[in-house]
Amino acid sequence: MKIIVGLGNPGKEYANTRHNVGFMVLEELAARHGIRIKKKGFSGVYGTGKVGTNEVLLFEPLTYMNLSGGSVAAVTSKHGTEIKDILVVADDFNILFGVLRMRQKGSSGGHHGLDSIIENMGNSFNRLRIGIGHEGMPEEKSGYVLSAFTKEESRVLPEVIDRAAACVETWIGQGVEKAMSGYN
Repeated sequence: MKIIVGLGNPGKEYANTRHNVGFMVLEELAARHGIRIKKKGFSGVYGTGKVGTNEVLLFEPLTYMNLSGGSVAAVTSKHGTEIKDILVVADDFNILFGVLRMRQKGSSGGHHGLDSIIENMGNSFNRLRIGIGHEGMPEEKSGYVLSAFTKEESRVLPEVIDRAAACVETWIGQGVEKAMSGYN
């Protein structure tokens, strides 16, 4: 079973913020493949189903971003999933808006959700970073990542989420190398 983790913050006040693109991608995948993300457990919500012929679990930690590592480790351990079969989808402040970066492992890049997962599981999990930054980024990063998208970004966001979901589908069906070559 492959586990796809979407990072975000719970609550309506965060629903359409930059920090929640991980949740947005999971919701798109769920809609495309008829998977209901409604089961509660592991300090989050999840749903299981198939993407193509592959069994998947879509997981949204509800611990707030900075504490997501414990819940990701718990769901992974419970299902006996190998680290190579885990993909974390997260925003990235340091990448221009709309740009995708798939990696097999690496650092957190200053992302506190990824920091928490690395602290709990090591850094060898796959990750898809979705750019939320722009050229004139403010110094106050926490306020920026918790802000809503601009009108222009909101017009383009559905296309970004669609491409990110397609990248995840490629990772599920064809592997990380194919996803990296097709979407980075």
